[in-house]
Amino acid sequence: QANMDFYTFVNKLKKNKKEYFKKFKDNKIYKSYNEKEIIIIGSLIEKEGLDYIDKRKISSVILNRLRKNMKLQIDASVLFAITNGTYNLNRKLYLKDLKVDHPYNTYLYKGLPPKPISYVGKKTLDIIFEDYKTEYLFYFFDYSLNMHIFSKNYDEHKTKLNDYRNKK
Repeated sequence: QANMDFYTFVNKLKKNKKEYFKKFKDNKIYKSYNEKEIIIIGSLIEKEGLDYIDKRKISSVILNRLRKNMKLQIDASVLFAITNGTYNLNRKLYLKDLKVDHPYNTYLYKGLPPKPISYVGKKTLDIIFEDYKTEYLFYFFDYSLNMHIFSKNYDEHKTKLNDYRNKK
């Protein structure tokens, strides 16, 4: 009987997912990416973004980079790779971590990781389908401001990153 409850629950989840995605069948994002890819994108946003506004900007960066066939270079995917999904690193990422040969390392491999790196909430999926437009291609986390800093090109990104590092 307990298993029956579990299967009922799983079937309800599957039905809800199907109904959710059906609403977006004419959406440009849904025509560009399949459900699995959208969920993977969502998982990256979940792990990187702090709040609604931040997640919108990060979503735009990810979609901009995918459209330009750039490596995503998402720290959360590297953390997932080197901790086997536990995220218990207890230190900052090192440059050597970004070179670890793992299919989830978006610094090494172009495109999306093979599977999601976390649970994805409906609000994050809504953000993806919104297809918020920016010209941003880069960002980093400024710990002194407790926020992500976004840039439109690599030169701007390097300048902002060097300014941040010099403040420390």
